[in-house]
Amino acid sequence: MTYYTYTQSPVGSLMLVGDGTVLNAIYWTVYKHTPAPGSDWQEDASKFKTALKQLDEYFNGSRRTFDIPVFANGTPFQKRIWNELSRIKYGETCSYQQIANAIGFPQAVRAVGAAIGRNPLSIVVPCHRVIASNGKLTGFAGGLESKHALLELEGVLPKSQLALA
Repeated sequence: MTYYTYTQSPVGSLMLVGDGTVLNAIYWTVYKHTPAPGSDWQEDASKFKTALKQLDEYFNGSRRTFDIPVFANGTPFQKRIWNELSRIKYGETCSYQQIANAIGFPQAVRAVGAAIGRNPLSIVVPCHRVIASNGKLTGFAGGLESKHALLELEGVLPKSQLALA
């Protein structure tokens, strides 16, 4: 069974999807790849108590890491990228090039960017912490304003110093 629920966050509306045991996705409702709930899906916020609590703690500044069980469907390449994203610590950023280098494919920056763009576990798998090599914010499923807000929440840079591409 696939369960889902919606929640409002300080950076927009999110849809959580899971099987009742693990969290499979946190989608921005404005994202073009956010699926519509299937006819066999059941809306049940009680299946996401821990995830919702941890997201609230993250947004109020009392949580820096997530420890909820997750599983994302993707290609082996995507999973490798998403695993690398999970290594980026709260309050830090890295570039798409650094991710490509870390996985041993320095020429694959665009493919890395595409894989990051399909990360189904936004916020928990912190794709918002990836920025352009020049320090500018680029592409984000929730929009650049949301990416900016998440990085500001984490104290990466003062609001006035974060540049939008």
